[in-house]
Amino acid sequence: MSQLLFKEESYDIIGCCMEVHRELGPGFLEAVYHEALAIEFDTRFIPYEHEKELNISYKSIELRKGYFADFMCHEKIILEIKAINEINSVHISQVLNYLKATDLRLGLLVNFGAKKLEYKRIVR
Repeated sequence: MSQLLFKEESYDIIGCCMEVHRELGPGFLEAVYHEALAIEFDTRFIPYEHEKELNISYKSIELRKGYFADFMCHEKIILEIKAINEINSVHISQVLNYLKATDLRLGLLVNFGAKKLEYKRIVR
C-alpha cells in the first residue's frame, strides 16, 4: 500500500479550506476565499506564498510569459482555488501545467463555489 504524498501537509491545507468554506459558504468571489484562506494559514502557522509566480523555460531560456499559482504551501505544494459550480478537466490541466512548470509533484485544486467543498489531489 503506497503512502499519500505530503499527507500531513495536504491534510492541514484542506483543513484550512474546510474551515473557510464552513465560515463563508459558497457564493463569494475567488478573491474573498483567497484572502480568508491566507488568514487561516497564518492562524495555523502554515507556510505559504500567495500569487506565487511560476517561471517557464524553453530550451533553458526563461520565457517572459509565466503563470501565477494562487498559493504555494510548504514550498512544495501548489494550491489552486476556484469559486465555480464544479471542477472540470480544464482546471485539472491548469494545475498539471503549474506542476510541470515548477517540477513539483503535488497540487491541490479546491473549489469553494460548490455547496460542499470540492477538492482534488493532483500528483505528477
